[in-house]
Amino acid sequence: MDPHSTHSQFNQRTPKSGPFSPSVRFIESQPKISLEKYAKRPSFKPPRSNAQPADTLDMLIHRPIATNSRVKQDEQFKRDMYIAFINKALQGKLDGQSKDFDDLVDQFNPRKARENATSSSQLRLWIVSLSHVLSRLERRHSSLVEAIVNLPWTTMDANFVRTYTDFIGMLLSARPEYLSLVLGKISQGLTYQSGLQALNASGPESSGTPITRRVIYDRLHYLLNHLLALIPTLPSTLQPLLVRNFPHKRQPQVAQVTYIRNLLRVTEYCSELADRILALIIDRALQIDVEIQVELEELEEDGTLGNGDVFEFDPFDVVVGQEGEEHSDEDDEDNEGSDVESDFSSDESDGRGDGDPDLPANAQHIQDMVNKLDSILKLILDHFNSLHFAAETAVILQPSSKTPINALHSPNSPRPSSPISAESGRTLRAKQFHTLLAIFERTIIRTFKSRYTQFLIFWYSSLDPEFSDLFQGLLVEKALLGQDIPAVTRAAAASYIASFVSRAKFVDREAARCVVSVLCTFLRSHLDAFDSVVQAGGELTGMAHHSVFYAIAQAFFLIFCFRWRDLEEEFDEAEEYPGKRKWMTELSVIQRVITSPLNPLKICSPNVVMQFARVAQATDFIYCYSILETNKRSEYHPSPGSISVLSKAVGGEFLEAELHTFFPFDPYKLPRSSPYIQGVYRDWSSVAIGDEDEDEADIDDDSVDDEDDDRRSAEGNNLMSHATGMVSVAGGLSIPGQPQSNSDADGLGESFGGMSISPAHSQSVVMVS
Repeated sequence: MDPHSTHSQFNQRTPKSGPFSPSVRFIESQPKISLEKYAKRPSFKPPRSNAQPADTLDMLIHRPIATNSRVKQDEQFKRDMYIAFINKALQGKLDGQSKDFDDLVDQFNPRKARENATSSSQLRLWIVSLSHVLSRLERRHSSLVEAIVNLPWTTMDANFVRTYTDFIGMLLSARPEYLSLVLGKISQGLTYQSGLQALNASGPESSGTPITRRVIYDRLHYLLNHLLALIPTLPSTLQPLLVRNFPHKRQPQVAQVTYIRNLLRVTEYCSELADRILALIIDRALQIDVEIQVELEELEEDGTLGNGDVFEFDPFDVVVGQEGEEHSDEDDEDNEGSDVESDFSSDESDGRGDGDPDLPANAQHIQDMVNKLDSILKLILDHFNSLHFAAETAVILQPSSKTPINALHSPNSPRPSSPISAESGRTLRAKQFHTLLAIFERTIIRTFKSRYTQFLIFWYSSLDPEFSDLFQGLLVEKALLGQDIPAVTRAAAASYIASFVSRAKFVDREAARCVVSVLCTFLRSHLDAFDSVVQAGGELTGMAHHSVFYAIAQAFFLIFCFRWRDLEEEFDEAEEYPGKRKWMTELSVIQRVITSPLNPLKICSPNVVMQFARVAQATDFIYCYSILETNKRSEYHPSPGSISVLSKAVGGEFLEAELHTFFPFDPYKLPRSSPYIQGVYRDWSSVAIGDEDEDEADIDDDSVDDEDDDRRSAEGNNLMSHATGMVSVAGGLSIPGQPQSNSDADGLGESFGGMSISPAHSQSVVMVS
């Protein structure tokens, strides 16, 4: 029966009949109807219109149904053809007939693919077919592998990206000799310039949606994470490639920020490289930091320092190819002046460079460096803060190695994550601190004239009292106990401990008193040893050790200016002295220190000495102005045969400059990253003595002269020779003080209030062991 017949007899339903009677046992056979009795009647067909309905035509035309099995058969047939051609091409290359092989390589040439209108699905089929013959790839087929690796796959559709990622994993599993080639391309793809390069080299049929840098970088990270799961030894090959592709310090700010953001993301899923990547970033930040040897207030007065190149939007969300022209112009300008390897500036880090003489020493260059350093430090602090926040919450999120590749085509899709316990988060935070502490000990403390990079460990130490204790313990050990450590490094450690205890709000009273106690103990021991040599009439040797003494004395002076309230005894401990302050018993040695023949008030930084004299006078701790006046008079009566203490020291001139200029935690002036520091930083204005006390301490030259005679006898007979600028000791050695100019003491309140004592004109120097 034809269900589509138009005859009426097929469109009628026979009526239903009731059940047969029980008496009816057999069904009567119906006679057959012969078709001959029916006369053939002419059929009447209504006139048809010219336009038949589409559905009617479809019903009348017989078409094969495209089932899944048929589609798979077609794909398998094409794949077999592609595989046969690939096998022939590979064998022909080995036999010296490279025409087919060259045609195969051209399939992955973006320019020729555009000319031949090769679709992404066709290119994907080539990739799938090649995955079946990876075992046949030989060294002579390397040009094919290079063409595939250089393919702009990050701009293609999600299906192609998935296929390409699987293919690269299989390729490296079968042929690990191509690991460096693939990782080099990935690390280069993490740079800012890679986005434009990918767009320029994109194939004929890219993704339908606009491609942002975030999409490109997400796909690169997914591939790298995928390879890391397949090849456990991958980090050892990847690390030098990441170093090689690090932007040069003269590259624009957006290039620095882009690459560092990608590096920090690598640390999230490649923990083996986390420490070395962080050390690399901090080292590059130091190279920029040491070039900023000018007070930022001077740039503000000149109108040069503005908001800098602050991004109005996230550069990762910019569609590739729609970046502002200013970035490309800036890239061209920077590239013209730096045809060097990205890490050529390691000459500063090895300690023997005074900076690049080719760098322009102008305000615009300094502003660019300030903006770059500010952005870099903010990225690192953001990274640290995310670890801290995760440790304080119930879970910490990390990217999973099972990231669905089909989610990578969307720039707004969240990165999948896997929960980890808060205890693991705290362990990770502690591990990060120890890494940062090792970087500080290995690099930061050895770098003279760094101004801001050291604030990374300053802020991180505020996260946990244990971190602060460990940092102070490291500094005290290096400054006081490191007999085998160079005097330069010990003096730097003393400067760090002084500045840290003075400026860190999170260093409590007990910690400050503990540090001051060990400093005073060292000063006492050093004076005892010095007096023993003098009394025995021995020759004073090892004068570098005196440089450490001066650094420790200056550290005490600075800490006292900021923390003198914490150095007083509690009220109940001082009841026997009503109306008078009672200090820690360890501070009794300070009178002996300032009146000793070593004369630290003349060697240490003039700004610190003058402020210490004012605070000590206002708090009734000690009176120093008579010694200062004597030191001032001695400037006009120098002894021609005197031998400087510091000139006898190893690196004496350098140590002298350091004592006068190096204060590692001066006020933080970088605008974008400063919110991290402001909450844990102690300003001078919060601890400065009141106006009434300062009025009492403001002593002019006339009043000093009037009181000098009354005070001189109380200070001790060992100051008699100060009038000539020399102190005579056994062994015939004369120890003069270093002259201080009146200009250093002028404007003391302003200078010390900002505590930006480091001079702006000094060249960057790196300390070496």
